[in-house]
Amino acid sequence: MRSTSRTARVHGATLVGAEAELVVVEARFEPEDSKRTDVVFSGLPDAVIREGRGRLLAALAENRLAPGPGRLVINLVPAGVRKHGELLDLPLALGAVAAAGYVNPSASGPLAGTLFLGEVGIDGRLHEVPGGLACAVRARAAGLTDLVGPPATAGEASLLRDVRAWSATSLGDVVAWVARGGEGLTAATPPTEGGEDGGAGPLAARAGSAISLDAVRGQEAAKDALCCAAAGGHAALFVGPPGTGKSLLARALVGLLPPPTVDERLEATRVRSACGRRPAGLLAARPFRAPHASTSHAGLVGGGSPPLPGEITLAHTGVLFLDELPEWRRDVLEALRQPLEEGSVTIARAGRQLSMPARFQLVGAMNPCPCGYRGHPRRPCTCSPFEIRRYRRRLSGPLLDRIDLRVDLPAPEVAALARAPTPEGTAAAARERVAAARERALSRGGVLNVELDAAGLDAAAPLDAALKRLLERLHARRDLSARAVQSLRRVARTLADLDGDERVGEPHLARAIALRASLDGGG
Repeated sequence: MRSTSRTARVHGATLVGAEAELVVVEARFEPEDSKRTDVVFSGLPDAVIREGRGRLLAALAENRLAPGPGRLVINLVPAGVRKHGELLDLPLALGAVAAAGYVNPSASGPLAGTLFLGEVGIDGRLHEVPGGLACAVRARAAGLTDLVGPPATAGEASLLRDVRAWSATSLGDVVAWVARGGEGLTAATPPTEGGEDGGAGPLAARAGSAISLDAVRGQEAAKDALCCAAAGGHAALFVGPPGTGKSLLARALVGLLPPPTVDERLEATRVRSACGRRPAGLLAARPFRAPHASTSHAGLVGGGSPPLPGEITLAHTGVLFLDELPEWRRDVLEALRQPLEEGSVTIARAGRQLSMPARFQLVGAMNPCPCGYRGHPRRPCTCSPFEIRRYRRRLSGPLLDRIDLRVDLPAPEVAALARAPTPEGTAAAARERVAAARERALSRGGVLNVELDAAGLDAAAPLDAALKRLLERLHARRDLSARAVQSLRRVARTLADLDGDERVGEPHLARAIALRASLDGGG
């Protein structure tokens, strides 16, 4: 150990929202004629970091790396961003080791080109921390080529092939690796493939809470609407009495969607990694989230301090199912309007804005009235017209305007429940239709129909004289918004794709109108 002052810089990371942010640990040790080592933090550390002073000094002493009497100053860059969590333990310890002169803090050595992660125990052992994959993505963006962490954390980081991930079990192992110029650690082993919730399973793993469309008996019109939603990426709302299959249809949507691409799997896994969920491999199935109606604003769209992702971000690349839609707080539902259009959510906090991905497919379900039996052929409705209007007004017009498909589900007959699906109506046949329709849309414009802008819609679904007349008559009756008109055209384009037709005709537009008929007048 040298007696002169010196400064070292080590790369670490902190988790913010749905991703990791790079943190540079600057450490400077100043020897003094005293009997103790004082540790001074700056750069907005949280309580976990500040209270780690004793743990840090104990780990250094246990591994014979104590800096000695003096003043250890640690600054976290950028200084104006609050740092959270135990991820910074290892870079803090390495900064102290380098500043004390035990390893060379040269800008050309392994210390400079590596991101370090891990919680350090008082004996110097490394404990796993969340966010391995999210931190690896950030390391790649920053040009860092290596990542060192505990086995589980480094294994998660190794899912990203562009960054070399090294597994270490103790602070001493990491210090030796740095001193030897990047030699001595074992390459991390990626975890097994994960299902929707990260459980072990093959690439075609189960889709969490998803079920097969074959489990839904009857409701043929609703099944066709579900195929339309899957083919075009449209939001859907199912309205019907209890027990008509609304929840089953919502859970069947994931099974109709194509398997996620490698990029989608990586992105969805990164989100869970940043949330601290420690996925056991790349997610193999699209997420399916079904939060309860009591979920708060922050629970659905994200927020809190520190800001955490909400359900809409956890549903990124998958399906978000909101049951009993009118029972949700109105301000919570209104927060869906921006994410439904932009595929992301922006949370403003003092001094900064945080954007989190939220490209999900919304499926809602509700009863037709408070008692649930309006329109039921056998059970009478006990609700007054005023109660029904008040119930439905819990859903605002602007929110309903963003839901392309609004489908009524009648109470099924017993004969329909006992009838097995025809070969054309099986889940396998529906998946083939959906896959073919999505391929047509993507080959035509590179995006799903729900993402078509005005110019793309004019090119993909031009309006001839007959279609214009039909829309004009509908507009005169319902006073549709411009968004609703474009929504009808997008749905009609999807229906044409499902039928294998190049052009959108009157039958397609008429079916699109029928699929938007439920709750007419509410939006």
